Amino acid sequence: MKHFTATALFALASLVSVGNMPAQSHSVQANVPFDFTVGGKMLPSGTYVITSETSNVIVIRNRETNAAALSTTYGAGDRKKDRELVFNRYGDQYFLSEILCSSIDMRLQIPTSKVEKRAQLQEASLRGSDHVFVALK
Repeated sequence: MKHFTATALFALASLVSVGNMPAQSHSVQANVPFDFTVGGKMLPSGTYVITSETSNVIVIRNRETNAAALSTTYGAGDRKKDRELVFNRYGDQYFLSEILCSSIDMRLQIPTSKVEKRAQLQEASLRGSDHVFVALK
């Protein structure tokens, strides 16, 4: 099953470290130009501060609209990209997938939620099955 990964270009430009944070707490800010889902919760487009309070929990908050979400995370590995948010896109729905910012050692992946799994299945059923052909020798 194919899925499309959309990188928020505007988030790339505005992903920055935020001030002096206490030890073990990291924070970045991003302008997300579309509505998106985190852990089953829909958040409107806008400027968000993403804070990692512990090694496996993040808080995503828009201070202007008071929209917020909490999500568990795990390490994203050694991706070469830096200073970006990665979203999975299914139709017109966006799901936050990764937060990559090595300057503050925040390289996190968000687990796939039930809502995202339903969107994956719905997208697959709309697209039908893809056939892959391999030549025989």
